[in-house]
Amino acid sequence: MIKEDYRAKEVKELYDRWSNAREDWDTAAREDIDFYLGNHFSEAEAEELASRNQSAVPMDRLYSAIEQFKAIITSKPPKFAAVAREDSDNKLANVWKVILEYVWDNSDGNEQFKQAVHDYAVTGLGYFYAYIDKEADYGRGEIKFKHLNPFKVYVDPNARHMYFDDASGIMVSHIMSKMQLLDAYPQLAQPYEEDSDKMLIDYIETESDEDYPSHQNRRTMDSFTPDVVKDYDYKNSSEKYRLMEYYTKTRVPYYRLLDKRVNQERIVSQEQFEQLQQDAEFINALDKGFIDFVEVQQTRIRQLLVLGQIVLSDLVLDTDIYPVVPVPNIWTNTPYPMSDVRKNKDFQRFLNKVVSLITSHAQASSGLKLLIPQGSVQDIEELERDWANPNATLEYDASFGEPHFPSPQPLSSSIMQLPGLIEKYIDLNMGIFEMMQGNAEVAPRTSSATMMMEDFGQRRSKSKLRDIEGSLKRIGRVVYNLSKSHYNFQKTFRIAQPNNDINEFTVNKRLYDDKTKELMSIDNDVSVGQYDIRIIGNSTMPSNKWGEWEIYMQAYQMGLIDKVEALKKTDIFDKEGVLSRSDQIQQLQQALAGAQNQIKKVSGDLQTAHRESIQARKRTEVEKFKAELSKDSSTRKAEDKLSIGRLKDAVKLESEKLRLGSQSQLRQEKSQKEKK
Repeated sequence: MIKEDYRAKEVKELYDRWSNAREDWDTAAREDIDFYLGNHFSEAEAEELASRNQSAVPMDRLYSAIEQFKAIITSKPPKFAAVAREDSDNKLANVWKVILEYVWDNSDGNEQFKQAVHDYAVTGLGYFYAYIDKEADYGRGEIKFKHLNPFKVYVDPNARHMYFDDASGIMVSHIMSKMQLLDAYPQLAQPYEEDSDKMLIDYIETESDEDYPSHQNRRTMDSFTPDVVKDYDYKNSSEKYRLMEYYTKTRVPYYRLLDKRVNQERIVSQEQFEQLQQDAEFINALDKGFIDFVEVQQTRIRQLLVLGQIVLSDLVLDTDIYPVVPVPNIWTNTPYPMSDVRKNKDFQRFLNKVVSLITSHAQASSGLKLLIPQGSVQDIEELERDWANPNATLEYDASFGEPHFPSPQPLSSSIMQLPGLIEKYIDLNMGIFEMMQGNAEVAPRTSSATMMMEDFGQRRSKSKLRDIEGSLKRIGRVVYNLSKSHYNFQKTFRIAQPNNDINEFTVNKRLYDDKTKELMSIDNDVSVGQYDIRIIGNSTMPSNKWGEWEIYMQAYQMGLIDKVEALKKTDIFDKEGVLSRSDQIQQLQQALAGAQNQIKKVSGDLQTAHRESIQARKRTEVEKFKAELSKDSSTRKAEDKLSIGRLKDAVKLESEKLRLGSQSQLRQEKSQKEKK
């Protein structure tokens, strides 16, 4: 026999203790599954009903309430948000949003989320599980997550934290066939060192047929838990093996590196640090003092893969949160929460009893019963045969009395009201109300009042949603931690948008100096920075789209929001394309308005220029007229001067004539006087 590894022995002992501690919850949870699937009656109860000519068909209100609850919680896909802890990291926050969205889509996250919510409601405990798919992306690996069958997970029974943070460990059990193991772990096909005729796997102990606890109502189990019996080889082969994944916390060294060239700090594992020491570029930068480093101790998750007596691998994962994240329902301060099915099973059984009573009474009342005095009919069987003939003549001895039909006693009205009251109580326990089920009779007349009532009615569901969002936040954190260390190479993440556009980011793109060939910077280095992963509140809750649309339209008409914001509340498939085209139309309208304004301006300028041209032409004509006037004035001045000169000369001449005439006259008068 193969020598047992002490680590494998410890894991096997823990599995035995933890499975025994979980046995009560295991049995109760499987009964809850049966009950959810409609198996409400035990075999004894079903036989008793059959003896009374009644079928064991339940009035299954619990199933519809569970399905309604699941529909409310999963009506919208969850949304992750990466929030930078420092302002300098805001640039990469959007990159991380794309990476998380990529992981969600690559993992078929919506379906994984729905299944976890289903386990949460039916068994009381769902699980998310983050891991590295090493074969994806042509061997480079991808970070993914999925839901886990809760019956495959075993937890330290001393854990008291709601998300098992204080658990000493968490274990995941996989029952696999020989073929499955050899396909996943080819090293098991190698010859054993002490016996070359046998493979290593031949020395691993196989598991018994009874792998899971059973209970009396197990008629539907084979169809519900595919992880138990889905593989044909598993069902029909005696070679079944248990592969255990054991997770526990440990302290390991990490190195905080400061690259002075690009002023960036990042934390690497010991393995990554050892790999960097093999890089000549890193050693050169370290020798030149471009890089400083400090060793620090960090809590990390250790993973052991155990098969029988051997350990297949012993790894340290770059996360401080268990990659197995629980989604607990009704918390019991233990790792074994209660389901909504278990909380309401007694009320469903009561409902079945009441309905069975009403049905039995209806059968008794609807079937005619004939009371015949003893001895009045010789052959009762003949009477029963003839009774079916509407034209039969029936004989009886009147001396014994007359046959008659007894009047059935009516059921109390309070009994007839019981089914409705029980159904409402189940709905109340589940946080489901009539209006949430689409009952128009109880809906208010206005959309605003309807939205207020829906918001009030969803408070119970929102309370449960907070628990589920807490688990989503933790699995998002694990995905972030694993992605930060795994995606240390250049990779382009592409996300298809609803309008078929591609949103993409390239991470870890190294930029070198063209001349020196030295590293200048790393574009979108996801190994640096610290981020908080959050779940956008109420992202999974349904909403009254028509009421919201009406409110948004009112806000748009009041000018409080623009039409683009109003359009975001519609269910148009190509919303992004419509918004993009709306932006283009708006830009074209703005450009057209600008062109029209420019045309108006140019037209105004032309009119102004025209007016100025006219004014200039008029000013020219005026100046020309002034010049002509000035010329005429000068001519006239010259002519006037000449005329004045002539006049002066004439006046002077006349004056001289007058003077001479006066003098001559004076002389004549003087002469005459002298003569006298």
